[in-house]
Amino acid sequence: MKKTLLSIIMPCLVIVAMAQPAGGFGGFQVPQVKLETSQEWKDVNYAGDDKAYHTCDIYLPKKEAASYPVVIHIYGSAWFSNNSKGAADLGTIVKALLDAGYAVVCPNHRSSGDAKWPAQIHDIRAVIRFVRGEAKKYKFDTSFVATSGFSSGGHLASMAATTSGTKQTKVGTVDIDLEGDLGKYTKESSTVNAACDWSGPIDLMAMDCGEHMTMGADSPEDVLLNSKLDKEPDKYLSLSATTYIDKNDPPVIIFHGEKDNVVPCCQGKGFYEQLKAAGVKTEATFVPNGGHGMNMYSERNLQEMVKFLNAVRK
Repeated sequence: MKKTLLSIIMPCLVIVAMAQPAGGFGGFQVPQVKLETSQEWKDVNYAGDDKAYHTCDIYLPKKEAASYPVVIHIYGSAWFSNNSKGAADLGTIVKALLDAGYAVVCPNHRSSGDAKWPAQIHDIRAVIRFVRGEAKKYKFDTSFVATSGFSSGGHLASMAATTSGTKQTKVGTVDIDLEGDLGKYTKESSTVNAACDWSGPIDLMAMDCGEHMTMGADSPEDVLLNSKLDKEPDKYLSLSATTYIDKNDPPVIIFHGEKDNVVPCCQGKGFYEQLKAAGVKTEATFVPNGGHGMNMYSERNLQEMVKFLNAVRK
C-alpha cells in the first residue's frame, strides 16, 4: 500500500464514510449501525490481559439456535489501527453474515505501532483459539470457523488460511513463529475452515504490480516490518500469504475492485491464480468499477460470500 496516497486519503475516508449509507465504505462507516441480533457482547478480552487491542465484539444472529458457525471479521487499517472493531463493515459484511445465521466475532489487534510482525497474526490466532475455548458460553459451533477481512484485515484473514495448521516455519533466512502464545487457550486449534479476502494485500513482494502504482518512501508494510524490501526481502516473503500456499489450505473467496488505487487488483488476481494452481478451492469476483471498498459491497457480492461459506460447510 502506498504511504503517500494513504496519508492523503485516510482522513478523507472518515468524512466520506459519514456521508455513506450505513456500511457503505469498506473499513469505515457510520458509527451507529443497528444490527439485528439475539445477543451481543462488547469489549471481550480474548488474550486474558487488560489491553484494548486484545478485545473483540461478538454478535449472534437474531434467529436463535443451539449453536452457530463462526466468522471472525477483521477491519482494515493498513495495520495502523489497534481499535477499529466497532467501525468496520458492520452494515455490510457483518450484517450479511448474521442474516445468514453466522455468529460474527470482530476483533481488535495490535497495530504496527504497538508491535511488529508477526504479532498481528498471533492476535488473530489467539482469537481463533478463544472461539474454540469459549464455544459453550457463546454458542459457537466450532465445526466451522472462518476468517474474513477488508484490506489489511483481508491480509490477516488470508494469512490465517494459508498458514492454517502451520505453527512455525522458515522463510528464507527468517524463522517465523506463526502461532504465538497469547491467552489461556493455547492448546486449542487455530486452524480455519475458510477465508474471505476483501481487497487484501497478499503478495508484499509485488505491491507495485498495478498500473501507475508506486511504493511510498515508508509504506505500511515497511512500518509493520521495520525494514525495506531491498534490504530484507525474506521479511516481506514472511508477510505474504502467497508464500505459504499449499494444496491443504482451506477454501478462499476473493473480492477485489479493478479500480482499487490503494491495493492493486493484481494482488487479488495473483492470489486467485496461485490458489487454483495449488489445487485449493477458490472463487473470485473482480469488480470493474470497484475501488478500495467503494462499490464492493453489492448485495450480489455479499450473497456470493454467504453462498461460498455455506457450500464449504456442506
